[in-house]
Amino acid sequence: MEFKNTQLTPHKSSQKTPLYLLMEDFLEHLEVEKNRSPLTTRNYKLYLEKFFSWGQKEFPPFQKPEDINKEAVRQFRRYLSRLKNQEGDYLSPNTLNYYLIAIRSFLKYLSSRDIKSLAPEKIDLAKPKEREISFLEGKELETFLNAPLQTKESDIIRFRDKAILELLFSTGLRVSELTNLKIENINLEKDEFQVKGKGGKWRIVFLSNQAKYWLKKYLEMRKDVHPELFIRLDKAGKNEETFGLTPRSVQRIVKKYAKIAGITKKLTTHSLRHSFATDLLNAGANIREVQKMLGHSSLATTQIYTHVTDTHLKKVYQTFHDKHRKGDSPLFPTSANPHQ
Repeated sequence: MEFKNTQLTPHKSSQKTPLYLLMEDFLEHLEVEKNRSPLTTRNYKLYLEKFFSWGQKEFPPFQKPEDINKEAVRQFRRYLSRLKNQEGDYLSPNTLNYYLIAIRSFLKYLSSRDIKSLAPEKIDLAKPKEREISFLEGKELETFLNAPLQTKESDIIRFRDKAILELLFSTGLRVSELTNLKIENINLEKDEFQVKGKGGKWRIVFLSNQAKYWLKKYLEMRKDVHPELFIRLDKAGKNEETFGLTPRSVQRIVKKYAKIAGITKKLTTHSLRHSFATDLLNAGANIREVQKMLGHSSLATTQIYTHVTDTHLKKVYQTFHDKHRKGDSPLFPTSANPHQ
């Protein structure tokens, strides 16, 4: 069987199969009953449409739930593993898993309705590559956080960007959570506020004194009435026609100040989330506390940070272990025979 690296077109409304109609029911179930975000629902739709379109070409007619079997999923995985993205790279195991998770969730939905198809537990996810954690600490972190103040931009841009960096490091917010913030969400008289994260779950995040200070400085310069916390500004510091910053805009801001700070490692908005978690763990916070502050639903997700605690654990060991014994020499000198 040949596999072509081609873009597959989704079904048109006039060609909706029973399988496709069930998918629409499933997406409505995600949105209404599971309270999944519009972005999650849209992504599931894209993944499933690609699977169904591929299935119609490779496994005719592949139009009913019974047509989904283990061999079909195996061949689809093989097809995906040979695809390349726009940069010419093969899909990562994580990206491949997005498709498999969508298919598995759809099959679980079918099972809940007693519709015969492949059992969802028969789909195994690809083993993800070990994640490389990029984070900042110490002098490198301070240089980066202060980079906005070293530019010749207008004060409102400098203060806005400084507030963004301090808020990301202070709270561990995801970039999407940051760009969704409204001015009314932030109470500068308090050290905390609520944020709506993945899956519509709310959590409390905390503001450092630095974050509060620079947010206040930035907001004092705002003369507009737009509700967004962080707005787009032109080089003169005036509002642009489109108001709120996008995640991509914030990523460009982070990249800009990494360059100004002379940081050569790859730095993203998520690197500040990593830095937040690393800082907490190195200061002695336990991993379950960090899990709550990051808004992770699973402890396994937070455990990617456990490597940063190794140095801390070594210091604890050296400080507290075996202090009742005097000297550094062994209990029995090498010249002595303990059995004599």
